[in-house]
Amino acid sequence: MYNTAMKTKYKKGISRLCPIRLGLSLIAALVILLQRALRGNYPVMRWLSGHFVRPTLQKLGEYSARFPFSVAEALIIAAVIGLLFYLFFCVESVLRRGRLFRQIYRLLMTLLCFALLIYAGFCVLWGVYFYGDDFMTQSGLKAEAVSTEQLRTVTDFFSSLLNETAGEVERDETGACITDRSAVLERSAELYAALEEDFPCLQGAPLRAKGVKLSRLMSYIDFTGFFFPFTGEANVNTDFPPSLFAATVAHELAHQRGVAKEQEANFVAVLACLRNDDPDFIYSAALLAYSYLGNALATADRTAWEEIYATLPDAVLRDLEVNGSYWKRFETPVQTISNTVYENFLYSYDQDLGLRSYGACVDLLVNYYYESALQYLDALRAQEESV
Repeated sequence: MYNTAMKTKYKKGISRLCPIRLGLSLIAALVILLQRALRGNYPVMRWLSGHFVRPTLQKLGEYSARFPFSVAEALIIAAVIGLLFYLFFCVESVLRRGRLFRQIYRLLMTLLCFALLIYAGFCVLWGVYFYGDDFMTQSGLKAEAVSTEQLRTVTDFFSSLLNETAGEVERDETGACITDRSAVLERSAELYAALEEDFPCLQGAPLRAKGVKLSRLMSYIDFTGFFFPFTGEANVNTDFPPSLFAATVAHELAHQRGVAKEQEANFVAVLACLRNDDPDFIYSAALLAYSYLGNALATADRTAWEEIYATLPDAVLRDLEVNGSYWKRFETPVQTISNTVYENFLYSYDQDLGLRSYGACVDLLVNYYYESALQYLDALRAQEESV
């Protein structure tokens, strides 16, 4: 009788500690610590990136592609609803049974376990990429420092490309771009086909990006898209103005093909879009490239930037205005907090540029397109002189 009572009391004591949640939390914490400890071991990170992470994400992406909706969004919504129900259950249990401190402990253990498991999975399925071979290493391209004259030349090249393609995309009565986002998503599966031969590191299954239903919420936290490693999906905000939508799709698909760093994903997005013969992708990529190049040139040589800016057609200026007006509506404390959190995330993976990583693609663009820009602009001037 005594032994049975002691055993029962012991089991109840153990159960109060939430052993399953505690055990899973410890395992997740060990995985996180192991990944951090191995960050400096380049051979291990490189092997994991190529032989485990990339194939796993590819399989997850192929499986998720069977569903017409974003599986990532569905899982996030389900997780939020589940946590809210669990919180309600905890409150109801306290009101009915008491034991406030026990319920608080169980709630905290549940939240801790959930957070650690998510972060551990993220460290393995995405964080490893930051310490293996990046796109520049695999492609052999260089991102050397550039001169102001080179920056001006490439900025001029993209402004000329905008002049050529601005009239090829659909526009509304105000002159703003109204690209069909659904059509862009459908065509996105083949976007990288033209790049795969020249850049084998970008090879992958032809998977399309997916639009997010709760896109307005994404705008509040200043996100135009995200790659979700647990489903291998490229997810895109479908609420912001469509002029930069196609380039954003290309950016998220770059992540899907193993390009982790933001500056490289922007560069690869431009590269993929310009290799395509689709006007929507070409115009959007040219606008994205010009935005970064123009901002850099305005700092380096204000006069040169003003001269190039003056050549932009009204349609391009209208798209820039629409984009600026849209995002201004979401300049709230929520957006500031979101940017701070994401910037700290980039820092945590040794991305020292933080959010400025998005502008670091300027050097990549100038290095890659400078010679082509010279030839293009020379041919354009010769054509104008002959007329």
